[in-house]
Amino acid sequence: MPDTMKPEAKLDVCVVLLDDGYASTSLMPIEVFHSAGALWRELKGESPEPRFRVTTASIDGRAARSPYGGMTITPETSIAKVTKADIVIVPTSGLQLDEKLIENSALLPWLRKHYAAGAYVAGVCMGAAYLAEAGLLDGKRATTHWAAAADIQRRWPKVDWQPDFFVTEDSRLLCSGGLTAAADVSLYLVEKLCGHEVAVQTAKALLLTMPRTHQSGYAVLPLSPPHTDDRIRAVEALMQERFRENHSTEQLAEHAGMSERAFLRRFKAATGKPPAAYLQAARVEAAKAMLEREGSPIQTVSEAVGYQDAPFFRTLFKRETGMTPAEYRSRFAAFSVREPDNVDLSRVN
Repeated sequence: MPDTMKPEAKLDVCVVLLDDGYASTSLMPIEVFHSAGALWRELKGESPEPRFRVTTASIDGRAARSPYGGMTITPETSIAKVTKADIVIVPTSGLQLDEKLIENSALLPWLRKHYAAGAYVAGVCMGAAYLAEAGLLDGKRATTHWAAAADIQRRWPKVDWQPDFFVTEDSRLLCSGGLTAAADVSLYLVEKLCGHEVAVQTAKALLLTMPRTHQSGYAVLPLSPPHTDDRIRAVEALMQERFRENHSTEQLAEHAGMSERAFLRRFKAATGKPPAAYLQAARVEAAKAMLEREGSPIQTVSEAVGYQDAPFFRTLFKRETGMTPAEYRSRFAAFSVREPDNVDLSRVN
């Protein structure tokens, strides 16, 4: 599946409906994907160009009930009748996980099937538990609601849980933390598959902000692959926390409690890069976050991440991302950072 689809193409989205959860974690993805390419153009008096076909499905095809106000949502079909899905959205179900995982156990092999067929699979808030129970998240980065994080981490210890993030993506598996993060993960996928312009237009039309990264823009890729070297992980934590500082090999080796030679060998074996390159990567990720959410001058961003020499920073940033800092901001910044487009809302009744 291409990362950015052609305007005339449509991708199939299946939003699962589950009993006893928060309806917004199903409804928000439905509305975001349904609006992508369509609502903004309609608001401007142009012909809609919808980018997705959205289908709703419950476990058995029956209406899903909400515990709040007696509301029910009637799906179009059952999951067994969904033969093709490019994107699958799993919402939050009830808080009693043991009971709900049994009640919705038919969802697990269905998720494995569609993921194996190439679908993006997203778990909204505690919906990530279904991806974890299906075994899809083992060894992968994931997030969930901060209040459920401790229990979920205990239940599925093979998952690299990072609950400080609103949105994570790892190998077509996406998770979002919190109810409103249903919009974040949906807009994230709209941008990934349709491009930044369509995502920003969709967000503006629905009066949403572009996706946030932390539970602070987009979740960054991990700086290193998962590994079990605790001493090196301690050094990584130090470098990520104090990325603005320069760290000598001697200081880092001392922090790890080993000789410089042994430290350099183990650090590269664990992370795939030498310490200097790792620190540069950490600084670039921090700069990307600043460019996404702030309008600070490039010189200010450069200094904030540890580089007094702004031209050197620009060269490094372009080498790492393929774009200059200004180009990156133009493409990925939340629209509130830039001058908004004008929309004639007088056309809307």
